[in-house]
Amino acid sequence: MKQQAKDPYAPNSLPVRIIWGSLRFILFGAVIVVFTTALLLLAYRWNEASAGGRVTLDQGDPSLSSAERVVLQALLAINRDTLTEPIGTGTQPIEFTVSAGQNANQIAINLASFGIMDPGKESLFLNYLRFYGLDAELDAGTFVLSPQMDVPTLAETLSNAVGDDITLTFLEGWRVEQIAGYLDTVRPAEIDPAEFLAIVKRQRPIDVSAYPFIAQLTPTDSLEGFLFPDTYRIPLDANAEYLVNAMLTTFGERVTPEMRQAYGERGLSIPDAVTLASIVEREAVLADEQPIIASVFLNRVSQGIKLDADPTVQYAVGYDPATDKWWKAPLTVDDLQIQSPYNTYQNVGLPPSPIANPGLGALQAIANPLNTDYLYFVAECSGLTPGAHLFSATYEQHLENVANCQ
Repeated sequence: MKQQAKDPYAPNSLPVRIIWGSLRFILFGAVIVVFTTALLLLAYRWNEASAGGRVTLDQGDPSLSSAERVVLQALLAINRDTLTEPIGTGTQPIEFTVSAGQNANQIAINLASFGIMDPGKESLFLNYLRFYGLDAELDAGTFVLSPQMDVPTLAETLSNAVGDDITLTFLEGWRVEQIAGYLDTVRPAEIDPAEFLAIVKRQRPIDVSAYPFIAQLTPTDSLEGFLFPDTYRIPLDANAEYLVNAMLTTFGERVTPEMRQAYGERGLSIPDAVTLASIVEREAVLADEQPIIASVFLNRVSQGIKLDADPTVQYAVGYDPATDKWWKAPLTVDDLQIQSPYNTYQNVGLPPSPIANPGLGALQAIANPLNTDYLYFVAECSGLTPGAHLFSATYEQHLENVANCQ
């Protein structure tokens, strides 16, 4: 029987298979090039935005497969800004328990149901945990979590429980009564909020000889300002004195000898520097404005000009029943007339003591303020940068800035 000649372009012919194989190889290579280029661009944007921060793409879990690493890197890079935003909209700390055997997915669901994490952020939290290999490191225990935490802080907190210790988070700018209110809400360990206040206000003796940075305080001076705001792990049998000592110890560790020397070079004692830092903490909304606001108050102090700082009046006014808050806002004309040594609209110089417990940024701002001739600032009202201020060196320019916001 006569054999029929083979068509070289038939689907199953050898030349066609070779051509299709080559095309598939070329297309696959092109996809790899495009995907790799996109990933490199994402990584560049991520690392550029994260420079100096805690989260960088080169810190991922080495056990991840190449494909999973690429996907997670891309997802985290796209959501890099969301990672550093508060996980929730609430402001009150919430006690949260992780039971033995719960996996990361169950914990994420519970975080949302408890109102700690906003719905929709569970996936980002889980992707972050997976990328850094923390999804299997979450510890069982009871934590006090703030919705104002960001994703990295939350992950770190939940993966570092120590035995039956409890985690407490104190926010920058809280006055001691707010700290006591927080302790009253969560009732951690054996800490009695009333005893805590009594120790801090020196109504109950406490040995502070281990803390030379408060040597200039008298035995009756409050420890307001020196209770360093941070996240603390304390044992379940800790009492109020234990917590106060922990906060003072942390202050001593975080406020470095270089910072203390810088205070002295500016003619400030450590209590005076902390007092100024507490005002900066309450005035500044944006962290990058803290050194500028610090320069304004330092310039005013050096020139003998009243500070005219609203937070000092708010401190003097105290608790506002109408709003159920400690920092009344807005202040009235009558409030500005209150007779108090803390009213810097009425008195020249610093108030007698800190008005809150400042964070590290405000303390650093007093040590290293921006070099300016500014004497005034007012809230910027365009809304382009929420929380920003307009600064001026002259009263005329200040009035103009105020007028533009009316």
